[in-house]
Amino acid sequence: MSVLSQFVWSVADTLRGPYQEAEYGSVILPFTVLRRLECVMEPHREVMAEIISQYPGDQQRRTYLKLKTRTPDNAGLNFWTTSKYTLEKALQDPNNLAANLIDYVSGFSSNLDVFKSFDFENVLRTLDARDRLSPVVKHFQTIDLSPETVSNADMGDLFENLIYRFAESANDGAGQFYTPRDVVRLLVDLVYAEDTEALRDRGQVRSIYDPTVGTGGMLTVADEHLHDLNSSASTALFGQEINPRTYAICKADLLIKGQDPTNVRQGDTLVVDRFKDRKFDYVLSNPPFGTDWKAVVSEVTDEHERGGQGRFAPGLPGIGDAAMLFLLHVASKMRDVDENGSGGRAGIVLNGSPLFTGGAESGPSKIRGHMLEKDLVEAIVALPNDMFYNTGIPTYLWILSNAKPSEREGTVQLIDATGLGSKLPKSIGSKRVEISDDARTKIVQAFASREASDISKIFENRDFAYWTITVERPLRLRFQCTAARIADVADHKTLGKIPDLVEALSSFGEQVYLNREDFLHDLGKHLRECQVTLTVAQRKALWQTIGEHDDDADICRYTSGPHKGEIEPDPALRDTENIPFGWGGHPKTHDAAQETIAAYFEAEVKPHVPDAWVDKTKTGYEIPFTRHFYRYTPPRPLEEIDADLNRVVGEIMEMLREVEA
Repeated sequence: MSVLSQFVWSVADTLRGPYQEAEYGSVILPFTVLRRLECVMEPHREVMAEIISQYPGDQQRRTYLKLKTRTPDNAGLNFWTTSKYTLEKALQDPNNLAANLIDYVSGFSSNLDVFKSFDFENVLRTLDARDRLSPVVKHFQTIDLSPETVSNADMGDLFENLIYRFAESANDGAGQFYTPRDVVRLLVDLVYAEDTEALRDRGQVRSIYDPTVGTGGMLTVADEHLHDLNSSASTALFGQEINPRTYAICKADLLIKGQDPTNVRQGDTLVVDRFKDRKFDYVLSNPPFGTDWKAVVSEVTDEHERGGQGRFAPGLPGIGDAAMLFLLHVASKMRDVDENGSGGRAGIVLNGSPLFTGGAESGPSKIRGHMLEKDLVEAIVALPNDMFYNTGIPTYLWILSNAKPSEREGTVQLIDATGLGSKLPKSIGSKRVEISDDARTKIVQAFASREASDISKIFENRDFAYWTITVERPLRLRFQCTAARIADVADHKTLGKIPDLVEALSSFGEQVYLNREDFLHDLGKHLRECQVTLTVAQRKALWQTIGEHDDDADICRYTSGPHKGEIEPDPALRDTENIPFGWGGHPKTHDAAQETIAAYFEAEVKPHVPDAWVDKTKTGYEIPFTRHFYRYTPPRPLEEIDADLNRVVGEIMEMLREVEA
C-alpha cells in the first residue's frame, strides 16, 4: 500500500512550482476518486450504455444496472455516467481536455455528487491555466485502481494515507483524519466479540454507523470483518462527516461498495444529528482528540437544557474538550433493546480525560455517572502510547453495550494493553508503536474470557462511585492591632482609602482579643471617637484583615441571616474527603450515604480534628485506570548508581585530559 500511495502522490512532482505544497491534496484527492470510479466502471461500460439508452429514469437505471452488474463478490453498480469520456479518451483531444473532463464528471448520476465537494470544475480549469492538466491526467490514467488489483480495504488505506499526507503538508493536524488500521481492527474485533457466533447465522442484517466517519475507514474494516464471519450477511453502512473532502471520499467509497449514498451525510454531529430518528446495531467512532466545542456551545447547551431524551441531557464537559459529548452521542445511537434482550454495541476511541476529569457533580462526573448507572460501559482498554499519527498521549477504547450478557451486568472490565505494543521499524509522524495480530488476539481473548489476569480486572460499576464531603472547622480568631496588621489595612485596596482609619486602629494599643464580638464592640467605640464610618462590607473586610487563626480563641458565630447563632466555618481550614461507595463494608448504594459517611467521619476525621463537622455531600464518579494497574518498580541499588556515577566521572576526566593534551 505504501508503494501505491507513493506512486499516486508522486504527481506532486508535476505540480511543484505553480502549486504550493499545501495545495497538492486539492488536486490529488479528486483525481484518485475519479480514477477509482473509472476502474470500477470499466468492465461494465457497454452494459451501462445499453441501460442508459433504454431507460430514461434514474430509478429504472439504478435497478437494472445493479441486476446486470451483480456478481457473487459484488452487489452491483448503482451509479453511472452518461458521458462517453474516460481519462484516456479525454487525452485524445488535448486542446479541449478541460472541457472534456468537465463533461465526463458532469455526466455522473445524481447520487454521485461528490465532485462538487471538491470544487472539481474549478480544479480542472486552474490546472489547465497553469499548464499542468495534461501531465496530471496522464499520470492518473496509468494507475490501476481496479477492484481486482486494489481491494476496498486497500483503497480505504490509500485514501486515508493521502488525506494524512495532504493534512501533514498543510500543517493541518494530519492525525485527526486518519485512524491507524491496527487500532480500527482491534476496536472492531472487540465490538463484535460478544456477537461472533450470532453473526455467523444465515440471513444476518446489520447496520453500522460512524458519526465521525472521515473517509469511511472504520466502516470498511467493520464491513469486511463481518463478511469474513458470514459471507451471506447484509450490511447497511451509515456515516456523518463535517469535512467536505473526506465526506466526498467516503460517499464515493460507499457507492462503489453498492451502499446507499444517502446514508453518508455532511454536517457537524454535535450541532445536528443527521440520523436523528435512527439507531444502529453497531456504532464506531474516533472523534478528534482535544478539540474544544466553543463554536457550537449555544447549540450543545440548548440541547442539554432541554433535558428529556436529548443526547447531552446527562451533563456537559469542560468547553476545552468535546470528547465526552461524542461519548454521549455514541451511547445514544445504540439500537434499543428488543424483546429477545438484544440491543446495540459501540466502540469509541478517547484520550484519558473522560476517565477522571472534573470533581464530584461536575459535568464530566455526571456523564460518567450516567454511563455507569445505566450499565452502558462494558470494557475500557488502555492502548500503548505513541499509537496515533498526531499524538503520543495515552488513549483508550471504550466498549459500550445497552444489553450486556448476564455475566457482565453491573460490571466494567479494564484491560491494560499498554505493554502489548510493537515498535515500528520507522515511525510515521508520532506513531512509533503498533498492535500486532498476536497482541490483538491476546487483548480480544482477555476481553472475551472475562477472567482476571495481569492485564484484565473486573470491577462493579459502583466501585467507581464516591462521595465528596466538605469538612468544616470553626472559625477562631485572635485580634490585635499590631504595627504589621495596621500596615496590612493601610495597604488594602479599599480600606487603605478610608480617612483616619489607621489612626483609629492605632488607638487600640497592644490589647489582645480572643472573642470577635468583644473586638467589634470596642472597634465601634474607637471608630466613633475618630469619626470614621464603615459600611457592613468594609467592617467585614477589616476584621478579616486584622484577625488571625488562634486555637485558643472563642468560636465565631453568625450574628444575622438564616444561620444566625450557628458556628461560622473557617474557609482556610476547609477540607474535602472522598469516600468510596462501600467503604468499611457498607452497601454500595446511594441509600447508604448517610450511614457510610457518618462511620467514615467518626473513624477517619474526628480523631484528628474533634471540632470538625460535615457540611456538604456530593456524589462523584471517576475511573482511575492507571491506579488499578500500578506496578511498583523498586529503585536501583545505591551500589549500582555509585558505579554508574564513577564510570561517567571517569569518562569526563579522560575527555578533559585529552583536551589539555
